Amino acid sequence: MHSFDPRQGHGLRHDPFYSIVGPRPIGWISSRDRDGRANLAPYSFFNAFCDEPYILGFCSFGRKDTVSNVTDTGEFVWNLATRPLAERMNATSAHVAHEIDEFELAGLTKAPGLRVGAWRVAESPVNFECVVTQILQLEDSLGAKTPAWMVFGEVVQVHIDERLIVDGVYKTPLAQPILRAGGAGDYVEVRQDAIFSMKMPD
Repeated sequence: MHSFDPRQGHGLRHDPFYSIVGPRPIGWISSRDRDGRANLAPYSFFNAFCDEPYILGFCSFGRKDTVSNVTDTGEFVWNLATRPLAERMNATSAHVAHEIDEFELAGLTKAPGLRVGAWRVAESPVNFECVVTQILQLEDSLGAKTPAWMVFGEVVQVHIDERLIVDGVYKTPLAQPILRAGGAGDYVEVRQDAIFSMKMPD
């Protein structure tokens, strides 16, 4: 076994944490600042945490524009990242000035939200409009603050491309979602041949 104390370093060419805890859904988050300027950025630490009500969350390492925006406005939109949109999603991860519109940078179309002021990515087949419920600065086991902020939001409006719904069931592979798989830039795509089913025990 390759064993190590994370605080002392992993001793490998690339931190295995990102590859082991994965693949992870991508939090492709759109927000706007208090002056109405758009922001769009992907977060690889993202997931769903509750289904009554729908609550999802993403974590930002560093207090980036997205965290500042959602703190000021109390809202954001999650957009599903898919294989056809992968390169444009990646373009929105660029470190650019606050006033740069990542929608324009990546050649994406803004679609208005119904319940929130942040824009949706029109090309994305699924969007969740969210209202912020909690923002937490994470702490380590000694109680020291880390430079990471966890944002939780309740989904207040859902948009799904009807082509992804077959006989009343949302078919995940039809959307071609991509997930972060670690490494310097590894991703995976959900395909039908990777799906298997198991019934929960009674």
